[in-house]
Amino acid sequence: MADAGGSASGRMWCSIPERLQLHMAMLALQFGYAGFHVVSRAALNMGISKLVFPVYRNIIALLLLLPFAYFLEKKERPAITLNFLLQFFLLALVGITANQGFYLLGLDNTSPTFASAIQNSVPAITFLMAAILRIEKVRLNRKDGISKVIGTALCVAGASVITLYKGPTIYSPAPSLNRPTPMFVSLGDAKGKNWTLGCVYLIGHCLSWSGWLVLQAPVLKKYPARLSVTSYTCFFGLIQFLIIAAFLERDPQAWMFHSGGELFTILYAGVVASGIAFAVQIWCIDRGGPVFVAVYQPVQTLVVAIMASIALGEEFYLGGIIGAVLIIAGLYLVLYGKSEERKFAAQEKAAIQSTPEHSNNRTPSHIKTSLTQPLLPPSTENV
Repeated sequence: MADAGGSASGRMWCSIPERLQLHMAMLALQFGYAGFHVVSRAALNMGISKLVFPVYRNIIALLLLLPFAYFLEKKERPAITLNFLLQFFLLALVGITANQGFYLLGLDNTSPTFASAIQNSVPAITFLMAAILRIEKVRLNRKDGISKVIGTALCVAGASVITLYKGPTIYSPAPSLNRPTPMFVSLGDAKGKNWTLGCVYLIGHCLSWSGWLVLQAPVLKKYPARLSVTSYTCFFGLIQFLIIAAFLERDPQAWMFHSGGELFTILYAGVVASGIAFAVQIWCIDRGGPVFVAVYQPVQTLVVAIMASIALGEEFYLGGIIGAVLIIAGLYLVLYGKSEERKFAAQEKAAIQSTPEHSNNRTPSHIKTSLTQPLLPPSTENV
């Protein structure tokens, strides 16, 4: 019965158009990452080591991904070579070690609000990197290129508005106190922290994340086994963190669990924010491209605002409404641009395929008529 239910759910998922599958997967991913912001801050508040936390996180992710990668991709996994191992090592260095390390260091020196705000630069950085490396085509003389540029800017602007601007209260689940609403959100308490250094760490985190998204696309073209790529990346990231921890984390007590809360934060980080999230993310990059994945990043801020309003009874402000509208408009423009780009590509492909056939059909008559009249100019021959 379990197999029948599983196959039925599998057929149901396969019946959903791939484009809709991508959107559903990315929305689910943002919910998972939104919870990770809270879990990470809680872990640091409990005193979990900033080196032990990612080590356990990647151990759990690797144990979760490895069986699926081994059994599901047995037939399609290319032979491993030294070149592939070097690429996986680089992906781990950028996407695991630098990405997670910079994030925890930045979060420890600033606040979750600011960390969430600065992450909204990821779509713009990814778009720029992908355009420079020619992974993402940007043609500003066509409407698809203009739509992608404007849409990315609107997504970043919308998430920034949600994070930095409150405005008057639009929705309040409980009677509010008679005090003026601050116009700008406090970015956290910097007492005892190096705020400037924290900002530098978070900028490094955003650059690493964007680079990771972009670098995965060419690797997947040569090594199309997505789960295997993710597993190798987690493995090398784990090795790198273990080497760093061996030199910098000398306290044996740091490797011990002291409460159920600590265990929960590590399990959430490993299962949801790494194991599931990495698998979903690399599938979306393979099918939708790095910019498609990155442009959903600002939705995370919107998800946090909605979850806080519903689950925690927090007030919803005008800034949240404005930001939500900007994010939705930005996503629409980027997706519209991607759709128009596919149409242009299909038209160009059809034109290329029809040209030889068209030339072959006209060759005999052209040769016959050219004996009695001059050749037509190239500009009018195909009219």
